[in-house]
Amino acid sequence: MNSEEFRQFGKRSVDYVADYLDNIRDRPVLAEVKPGYLHKLLPKEMPTTPDHWTQILPDVENLIMPGITHWHSPKFNAFYPTGSSYPSIIGEMLSAAIGCIGFNWMASPACTELEVIVLDWLAKALGLPECYLNTSDGPGGGIIQGSASEATLVALLVAKEKTVDYVKEFHPEKREADIKGRLVAYASDQSNSSVEKSSLHASITIRLLPADENGSLRGSTLVEAIDKDIKEGLIPCCVIATLGSTGTCAFDRLDELGVICNEKNIWLHVDAAYAGSACICPEYRQMLNGIQYADSFDINPHKWLLVNFDCSTMWFKDTTPLISAFSVDRIYLKHDHEKQNNLAPDFRHWQIPLGRRFRALKLWFTLRLYGLSGLQSHIRNQCSLAQYFETLVRNDALFEIVRPATLGLVCFRAKGEDSFSIQLLDRLNKDGNLYMVAAHVDGKYVLRYCVCSRLTEPNDVESSWALITKTARHLLKENEKAAKGVLFLGGESVSEKKSKTICTKDEHVKTE
Repeated sequence: MNSEEFRQFGKRSVDYVADYLDNIRDRPVLAEVKPGYLHKLLPKEMPTTPDHWTQILPDVENLIMPGITHWHSPKFNAFYPTGSSYPSIIGEMLSAAIGCIGFNWMASPACTELEVIVLDWLAKALGLPECYLNTSDGPGGGIIQGSASEATLVALLVAKEKTVDYVKEFHPEKREADIKGRLVAYASDQSNSSVEKSSLHASITIRLLPADENGSLRGSTLVEAIDKDIKEGLIPCCVIATLGSTGTCAFDRLDELGVICNEKNIWLHVDAAYAGSACICPEYRQMLNGIQYADSFDINPHKWLLVNFDCSTMWFKDTTPLISAFSVDRIYLKHDHEKQNNLAPDFRHWQIPLGRRFRALKLWFTLRLYGLSGLQSHIRNQCSLAQYFETLVRNDALFEIVRPATLGLVCFRAKGEDSFSIQLLDRLNKDGNLYMVAAHVDGKYVLRYCVCSRLTEPNDVESSWALITKTARHLLKENEKAAKGVLFLGGESVSEKKSKTICTKDEHVKTE
């Protein structure tokens, strides 16, 4: 493909992307295909001779799109948002065009320095303490990781090495392998699955401690677990605090956990992947109470700040143990400007992989073309839409709110036994015009409605709620007919059958 063909293909592709997003509501949110569908449609080998570019976009529409779950549809209300915006898409395209691998400053100075700058911009917008800035007088700083999962693993690996060094300082006779075998980390039982997975990769035992009635990990629970482990000869090394749990968007008590970690020399990592972005709005910044105690902190702009995946921003109060844990030098990586400072770091010492893309471009484009006010409006709008959905739920006698709307998430259920809510969610997702997932709260099966798409408007919320209530009432009628059939076979009279209700443990929903 030459530059002229690229121009034509690129322009056609941009039009396709714009049309796709403009008309995304017209597509079922969930793919209507079965496993293996694409294997039946594509050749077994690559083409021997080149295809023409004009063949590609029709194949995208006819072959690929049927197998896509449309994450940016207003009908997608599962998990949490995944960011996307036109500025970010353009930034991603330029990053691909430049194609640099910015493992150290010399590999592309702008790749490193722009990342330093935009991480400081974002830290200031979030209201983080100055010690996390690259431009502070201290050893702190920020970097773009691939995901919050990766950030958690990085934090655990740094905590592991830092703890080993600390123990050997006072007990030089201890073997490193023996110390590592006794390390233990802590998190809430509401924490993301990536926390448990990271502990496996880091070879550190993790304690998933019980959250309180609000889904929060409390200081008293942590102290009890730490004291018990120390008595058994174990060595606490890391606590992962969650701000915005996956199930219910609950918040650990960072102010309590932080004091304990600092007193006991335990690394404190804060996973605020979804909720942390809301702190660009001053009214949500109270969730950061206690952040001054954290050793590392992470949010995902690729969730709620309109930046396309992958872009997970991680800050350190002190990068010294990070660089110590991750530094591996080879002669081919050395350069004339190796004397590092946090304005021109070699980011290969701050991450797991050696290579890294120019991800700062898409973050820079998004921050510039939305501005702080535009991003704040986006966050506030999605929170208000969640509150609107909560109001609709509260006004329907068939349903109940389990947890009030928290940021963009509403947890609700049909009143009574779990079986009906399970049946309802299964029917909604099978129909493919709405996508939600479930959680367990206080032993109950709960439906999660999350405002995810930047395109969502109030009429989308109304349409989703209308679909939910219509489906629920159809199910009630189906269940009533099924129950009547069973009763008839059992020999009950017609009058007895009419008096029956579709009932649950605590409430009865009268049938018409």
